[in-house]
Amino acid sequence: MFKHSALTELYLVNELNNTNDDFELGSRLRFVRQNAGLSQRELAKRAGVTNAAISLIENNQSSPSVSSLKKILEVIPMSLTDFFALETPEESRVFFKASDLLPLASGPVEFLQVGDMRHHNLQILYERYAPGADTGKAMLQHESEEGGIVIEGAIELTVGDRKQILKAGDAYLFDSRQPHRFRNLGTGECVIVSACTPPYL
Repeated sequence: MFKHSALTELYLVNELNNTNDDFELGSRLRFVRQNAGLSQRELAKRAGVTNAAISLIENNQSSPSVSSLKKILEVIPMSLTDFFALETPEESRVFFKASDLLPLASGPVEFLQVGDMRHHNLQILYERYAPGADTGKAMLQHESEEGGIVIEGAIELTVGDRKQILKAGDAYLFDSRQPHRFRNLGTGECVIVSACTPPYL
Protein backbone atom coordinates (compact mmCIF):
# COMPACT_ATOMS: atom_id res chain seq x y z
CA MET A 1 0.00 0.00 0.00
CA PHE A 2 2.81 2.38 0.92
CA LYS A 3 4.62 1.52 -2.28
CA HIS A 4 1.55 2.40 -4.36
CA SER A 5 1.07 5.71 -2.52
CA ALA A 6 4.74 6.59 -2.92
CA LEU A 7 4.62 5.89 -6.65
CA THR A 8 1.42 7.92 -6.99
CA GLU A 9 3.02 10.82 -5.12
CA LEU A 10 6.12 10.59 -7.32
CA TYR A 11 3.95 10.68 -10.45
CA LEU A 12 2.08 13.77 -9.22
CA VAL A 13 5.31 15.54 -8.34
CA ASN A 14 6.53 14.85 -11.87
CA GLU A 15 3.27 16.13 -13.36
CA LEU A 16 3.49 19.31 -11.31
CA ASN A 17 7.14 19.95 -12.11
CA ASN A 18 6.58 19.39 -15.83
CA THR A 19 3.48 21.53 -16.15
CA ASN A 20 3.49 23.10 -19.62
CA ASP A 21 1.21 25.03 -21.96
CA ASP A 22 -0.94 21.94 -22.54
CA PHE A 23 -1.78 21.67 -18.83
CA GLU A 24 -3.16 24.84 -17.29
CA LEU A 25 -3.04 24.14 -13.56
CA GLY A 26 -4.36 27.62 -12.77
CA SER A 27 -7.43 27.28 -14.98
CA ARG A 28 -8.11 23.85 -13.52
CA LEU A 29 -7.90 25.14 -9.94
CA ARG A 30 -10.20 28.04 -10.81
CA PHE A 31 -12.71 25.60 -12.32
CA VAL A 32 -12.83 23.30 -9.28
CA ARG A 33 -12.97 26.29 -6.90
CA GLN A 34 -15.88 27.90 -8.73
CA ASN A 35 -17.59 24.52 -9.07
CA ALA A 36 -17.38 24.20 -5.27
CA GLY A 37 -18.96 27.63 -4.87
CA LEU A 38 -15.91 29.19 -3.21
CA SER A 39 -14.38 32.61 -3.75
CA GLN A 40 -10.61 32.96 -3.89
CA ARG A 41 -10.72 34.62 -0.47
CA GLU A 42 -12.81 31.84 1.09
CA LEU A 43 -10.64 29.08 -0.35
CA ALA A 44 -7.50 30.82 0.87
CA LYS A 45 -8.95 31.30 4.36
CA ARG A 46 -9.99 27.65 4.70
CA ALA A 47 -6.69 26.34 3.29
CA GLY A 48 -4.62 28.61 5.53
CA VAL A 49 -2.90 30.44 2.66
CA THR A 50 -3.05 34.02 1.42
CA ASN A 51 -5.59 35.25 -1.07
CA ALA A 52 -2.68 36.43 -3.22
CA ALA A 53 -1.28 32.89 -3.31
CA ILE A 54 -4.51 31.51 -4.78
CA SER A 55 -4.68 34.37 -7.29
CA LEU A 56 -1.09 33.79 -8.45
CA ILE A 57 -1.69 30.05 -8.90
CA GLU A 58 -4.94 30.55 -10.85
CA ASN A 59 -3.22 33.05 -13.14
CA ASN A 60 -0.34 30.61 -13.73
CA GLN A 61 2.11 33.04 -12.17
CA SER A 62 3.09 30.66 -9.38
CA SER A 63 3.52 26.89 -9.30
CA PRO A 64 2.58 25.36 -5.92
CA SER A 65 4.38 22.45 -4.32
CA VAL A 66 2.52 19.14 -4.19
CA SER A 67 1.96 19.54 -0.45
CA SER A 68 0.57 23.07 -0.91
CA LEU A 69 -1.74 21.99 -3.70
CA LYS A 70 -2.91 19.01 -1.66
CA LYS A 71 -3.69 21.32 1.26
CA ILE A 72 -5.73 23.61 -0.98
CA LEU A 73 -7.62 20.75 -2.62
CA GLU A 74 -8.59 19.25 0.74
CA VAL A 75 -10.90 22.25 1.15
CA ILE A 76 -12.82 21.43 -2.07
CA PRO A 77 -12.58 18.42 -1.22
CA MET A 78 -10.65 16.68 -4.00
CA SER A 79 -7.68 14.34 -4.17
CA LEU A 80 -4.56 15.14 -6.16
CA THR A 81 -5.22 12.14 -8.40
CA ASP A 82 -8.73 13.36 -9.24
CA PHE A 83 -7.44 16.88 -9.82
CA PHE A 84 -4.87 15.79 -12.40
CA ALA A 85 -7.34 13.41 -14.07
CA LEU A 86 -10.08 16.02 -14.29
CA GLU A 87 -11.26 17.10 -17.72
CA THR A 88 -12.47 20.68 -17.57
CA PRO A 89 -15.19 21.79 -19.98
CA GLU A 90 -14.17 23.46 -23.22
CA GLU A 91 -15.92 26.73 -22.34
CA SER A 92 -13.45 27.31 -19.49
CA ARG A 93 -10.45 27.14 -21.82
CA VAL A 94 -8.61 30.41 -22.35
CA PHE A 95 -5.44 29.70 -24.31
CA PHE A 96 -5.00 27.87 -27.63
CA LYS A 97 -1.84 26.77 -29.40
CA ALA A 98 -1.65 26.98 -33.18
CA SER A 99 -2.18 23.21 -33.37
CA ASP A 100 -5.44 23.56 -31.35
CA LEU A 101 -7.22 25.64 -33.98
CA LEU A 102 -10.12 23.78 -35.58
CA PRO A 103 -10.04 23.53 -39.41
CA LEU A 104 -13.42 24.46 -40.91
CA ALA A 105 -12.38 24.73 -44.55
CA SER A 106 -9.29 23.72 -46.50
CA GLY A 107 -8.04 24.26 -50.01
CA PRO A 108 -7.60 27.65 -51.74
CA VAL A 109 -9.64 29.17 -48.87
CA GLU A 110 -8.66 27.90 -45.41
CA PHE A 111 -10.48 28.75 -42.17
CA LEU A 112 -9.12 27.84 -38.73
CA GLN A 113 -11.41 28.46 -35.75
CA VAL A 114 -10.50 29.39 -32.18
CA GLY A 115 -12.41 27.28 -29.63
CA ASP A 116 -15.74 25.43 -29.72
CA MET A 117 -18.69 27.52 -30.92
CA ARG A 118 -21.14 25.44 -28.89
CA HIS A 119 -19.93 27.43 -25.89
CA HIS A 120 -19.41 30.90 -27.36
CA ASN A 121 -21.29 33.58 -29.24
CA LEU A 122 -18.21 35.01 -30.95
CA GLN A 123 -16.44 33.19 -33.77
CA ILE A 124 -12.77 34.03 -34.37
CA LEU A 125 -11.13 32.76 -37.54
CA TYR A 126 -7.61 32.62 -38.93
CA GLU A 127 -8.20 32.84 -42.68
CA ARG A 128 -5.84 32.04 -45.54
CA TYR A 129 -6.60 32.82 -49.20
CA ALA A 130 -4.33 31.34 -51.84
CA PRO A 131 -3.67 33.41 -55.00
CA GLY A 132 -6.88 33.41 -57.04
CA ALA A 133 -8.99 32.14 -54.10
CA ASP A 134 -12.60 33.31 -54.08
CA THR A 135 -15.51 32.75 -51.69
CA GLY A 136 -17.70 32.34 -54.79
CA LYS A 137 -19.76 34.26 -57.32
CA ALA A 138 -22.82 33.62 -55.16
CA MET A 139 -22.48 36.38 -52.56
CA LEU A 140 -22.46 35.39 -48.90
CA GLN A 141 -25.25 36.56 -46.57
CA HIS A 142 -25.98 35.59 -42.97
CA GLU A 143 -27.48 36.96 -39.76
CA SER A 144 -24.28 38.26 -38.18
CA GLU A 145 -21.86 41.12 -37.92
CA GLU A 146 -18.25 40.56 -38.90
CA GLY A 147 -14.94 42.32 -38.97
CA GLY A 148 -11.32 41.53 -39.59
CA ILE A 149 -7.78 42.77 -40.13
CA VAL A 150 -5.58 41.82 -43.08
CA ILE A 151 -2.34 40.46 -41.65
CA GLU A 152 -0.55 39.59 -44.87
CA GLY A 153 -1.10 40.12 -48.60
CA ALA A 154 -4.22 41.79 -50.02
CA ILE A 155 -7.88 40.91 -50.49
CA GLU A 156 -10.68 42.35 -52.61
CA LEU A 157 -13.78 42.72 -50.44
CA THR A 158 -17.18 43.42 -51.93
CA VAL A 159 -20.00 44.47 -49.57
CA GLY A 160 -23.26 45.30 -51.31
CA ASP A 161 -22.42 47.77 -54.08
CA ARG A 162 -19.09 48.75 -52.48
CA LYS A 163 -15.73 47.22 -53.37
CA GLN A 164 -12.28 47.78 -51.91
CA ILE A 165 -8.77 46.28 -52.08
CA LEU A 166 -7.52 45.85 -48.50
CA LYS A 167 -3.81 45.42 -47.79
CA ALA A 168 -1.85 44.36 -44.71
CA GLY A 169 -2.93 46.54 -41.79
CA ASP A 170 -6.27 47.47 -43.36
CA ALA A 171 -9.51 46.33 -41.73
CA TYR A 172 -13.24 45.93 -42.32
CA LEU A 173 -16.46 45.83 -40.30
CA PHE A 174 -19.98 45.35 -41.66
CA ASP A 175 -23.44 43.84 -41.24
CA SER A 176 -23.20 40.33 -42.70
CA ARG A 177 -26.79 40.49 -43.96
CA GLN A 178 -25.36 42.55 -46.81
CA PRO A 179 -24.20 40.40 -49.75
CA HIS A 180 -20.41 40.06 -49.57
CA ARG A 181 -17.51 38.31 -51.26
CA PHE A 182 -13.77 37.89 -50.68
CA ARG A 183 -11.29 37.45 -53.57
CA ASN A 184 -7.51 37.25 -53.60
CA LEU A 185 -6.49 38.86 -56.90
CA GLY A 186 -2.79 39.00 -56.03
CA THR A 187 0.06 36.57 -56.62
CA GLY A 188 0.76 35.97 -52.92
CA GLU A 189 -1.19 34.42 -50.05
CA CYS A 190 -3.55 36.63 -48.05
CA VAL A 191 -3.97 36.09 -44.31
CA ILE A 192 -6.83 37.60 -42.31
CA VAL A 193 -7.85 37.34 -38.66
CA SER A 194 -11.61 37.84 -38.42
CA ALA A 195 -14.44 37.78 -35.92
CA CYS A 196 -18.15 37.08 -36.44
CA THR A 197 -21.06 37.29 -34.01
CA PRO A 198 -23.17 35.28 -33.76
CA PRO A 199 -21.09 32.45 -35.31
CA TYR A 200 -21.83 31.74 -38.96
CA LEU A 201 -19.79 28.66 -39.95
